[in-house]
Amino acid sequence: MTSPSQTEARGLSSTEAARRLADDGPNALPDEGQRGIGAIVWEVIWEPMFLLLVSCGLLYLLLGDPVEAAMLLGFVGVVVFITVAQERRTERALDTLRDRSSPHALVIRDGRRSKVASAELVRGDLVVVSEGDRVPADGILVEGHGVSADESLVTGEAAPVRKRQREASDAPLGDAGGDDTPWLFGGTLLVAGQGIVQVEATGANTAMGRIGTALASVETGRSRLQEEIRRIVRVVAIGGSTLCVALVVFYGVTRGAWLDGLLVGLSTAMALLPEEFPVVLTIFLALGAWRISQRSVLTRRMAAIETLGSTTVLCTDKTGTLTENQMVVRELWTPTASRTLGDAVSELEEDFHALVEHAILSSQVDPFDPMEKAFRNLGLETLANTEHLHPDWSLGREYALSSAMLAMTRTWVDASDDRVDSVSAKGAPEAIFDLCHLSEPDVAAATKAVEALAGRGLRVLAVACATHQGALPELQHGFEFRLQGLIALEDPIRPAVPAAVARCRDAGIRVLMITGDYAVTAQSIAGQAGIEVSEPITGPELEGLDDKALAERMRHVSIAARIVPEDKLRIVRALQARGEIVAMTGDGVNDAPALKAAHIGIAMGGRGTDVAREAAALVLLDDNFSSIVEAVALGRRIFDNLRKAMVYIVAIHVPLAGLATVPVLLGWPVALLPVHIVFLELVIDPACTLVFEAEPADPDGMRRPPRPADERMLDRRVLLVAIGQGLGLLLPALGVYGWGLTLSDDPMLARSLGFATLMVGNVGLILANRSWELNALQLLAQPNRAFWAVALGALSVLAVVLFVPGLNTLLHFAALSPEQAVVPVVAGLGSLVWVELLKRLRR
Repeated sequence: MTSPSQTEARGLSSTEAARRLADDGPNALPDEGQRGIGAIVWEVIWEPMFLLLVSCGLLYLLLGDPVEAAMLLGFVGVVVFITVAQERRTERALDTLRDRSSPHALVIRDGRRSKVASAELVRGDLVVVSEGDRVPADGILVEGHGVSADESLVTGEAAPVRKRQREASDAPLGDAGGDDTPWLFGGTLLVAGQGIVQVEATGANTAMGRIGTALASVETGRSRLQEEIRRIVRVVAIGGSTLCVALVVFYGVTRGAWLDGLLVGLSTAMALLPEEFPVVLTIFLALGAWRISQRSVLTRRMAAIETLGSTTVLCTDKTGTLTENQMVVRELWTPTASRTLGDAVSELEEDFHALVEHAILSSQVDPFDPMEKAFRNLGLETLANTEHLHPDWSLGREYALSSAMLAMTRTWVDASDDRVDSVSAKGAPEAIFDLCHLSEPDVAAATKAVEALAGRGLRVLAVACATHQGALPELQHGFEFRLQGLIALEDPIRPAVPAAVARCRDAGIRVLMITGDYAVTAQSIAGQAGIEVSEPITGPELEGLDDKALAERMRHVSIAARIVPEDKLRIVRALQARGEIVAMTGDGVNDAPALKAAHIGIAMGGRGTDVAREAAALVLLDDNFSSIVEAVALGRRIFDNLRKAMVYIVAIHVPLAGLATVPVLLGWPVALLPVHIVFLELVIDPACTLVFEAEPADPDGMRRPPRPADERMLDRRVLLVAIGQGLGLLLPALGVYGWGLTLSDDPMLARSLGFATLMVGNVGLILANRSWELNALQLLAQPNRAFWAVALGALSVLAVVLFVPGLNTLLHFAALSPEQAVVPVVAGLGSLVWVELLKRLRR
């Protein structure tokens, strides 16, 4: 086998890699997920509101009013511009998420290992792959041991196939499938081992590219919230269409003007159509995912944002999530001696040399695991000039850790190749004691030492060794192991964790720490993190419980110790059986079922495998528990602000629809023409997206219980509040409009008064709905630049269209005297008083 150092000495230079990337293009399949401006414009053209505007413009042409038609069709361009600008903002947020979520590969270039985007891989690159990784491109295994791959994406065969190292006679690439081949294919999954792959084909030239299989999972189903919005829009559309047809018939029969009646019907349709609902949902979720990504949490499934605020139990790994994942050896114990280590250790007594030696031999040669790194570092510092380091030994066989045996064993052949194997094992103390077949007194003495170390919050592993000649046994129990001793490691709690756990407690979220550690260690770490130190449930205890008993046992559990990844799925199911909304963290291949089953699966972005990331809804880019809590807080904020926007949309459509229909039914002149509704939509659209999306979180957002999972965005109570707000604006607007009709035979004066009331009241609705806890005066002092931009813009436009000579006439308005202008201002602000009263009653 080529040594790692020889392989790493090869690898492309950065210059050569850049040249090949320019020649061959990126290592990616064609992406059809992004939309350009043309595609967005095409979608807008087929939106119902756009079609209604065009229909009204054409109808004005039929009525012989080209000026009105031109003005209305001009507004079509403005609406398209605003919609495209909002959609592009959403697309830019999604582009940012795509960039952050793009796969990365560990590549050897210029003799060094570094992570690069998989899209930047080129022919000839050397890529380091390990268990749980997706192979980023087609290539040949130039170095590796114990490698197996799941090639079902290419071959359709579910069984993993063994891979061997390249031989001189091998072709650069062959066909997928079959055991003992050296070829690995992009998109396939490494299920065992680790190695180095030399890239031979990228992008569309890979096996996956040739068969046109999409690598990314595409979520096609609608979320619960999307279904709710779709149902509301459908109900309103059917009811609104029926009302519009009835108005057309009523107007035509009572007034004999069918074309004018059709215009009234179209205006009513524009006033009733809640086209903002799906747009607001899309923008909020996209920008929400972007905001969450700023807290180092990547959203892979948008539906997770809806569920975050409902989380009741947060199941978290200990190592690297609650802790720093920077392991340091603190204690060494053998049956005859013990030693406490400080931060700097230069030498060790002979009693501990074999213990450290076999801890290193039972680990990877070039370790990624923090514990194995700690063993290697200690060995380099203390055993450098001894016979206990063996860079020239060859690995014989590896026995992997499993749920049945919480220990891993490696056999080694020395440089003389005399086939006498040195065998090293490390793992959970009880597993190693079992492998060593210790006597009861020896087990009692060693267990007492384990409990003392674990009680100080240290991670304790046992180490054993053996020698073996002849054929290797199938199981680790086939070796005659001798206990070398215990190694205790420290992994300090992240400084921000206790405060984050306290936030969860205030928010009614139970934190459940899941670890493979000894129970006493887990309790010590939980106490440092601020987690309730309850009686832990352990892996062996969990195995002895049926599902019903486990669900009952999980009622108050906050610590799960001696847990293997396969146990996580049962924990998730047990919590869900109790009605809990579960968020679960994980990083390994075996964590994937639990991540998939949890309401919110959270994969580790730093140390996690590709399989875990694909199964998860969220990816924790910094592997930090505090980032999860920040994501939960943002999830609550997003849902709260989305509900405020939805309430505002319902509320403002009530007076719009009322002013479009009631005057017709009363025989009054038409109050709202299509151009007026367009003006209002130019305020409504940015208000329900920019203003409410930018609203800061409720100060009490993380001091209230989780939202029930089945709670609707617009339940009956919320809808009644929204309709009540809308009626509070409709009544004064109708009253002012009716009063205006008594002042002049020309309906333009009444239309000016009614429209001004509606615009002022609309700004009041925006202000009041920014928070249901704070009053209007408090909200004016609460910073929100988007609100002030929308409010000042709306009132400025109102002043221009009412008081600029010529323009007001063109828009069918009449100039108001100062005395008359006071009336709609007072009436509009009066509706704000009504909304504030509703808020108080709600509280």
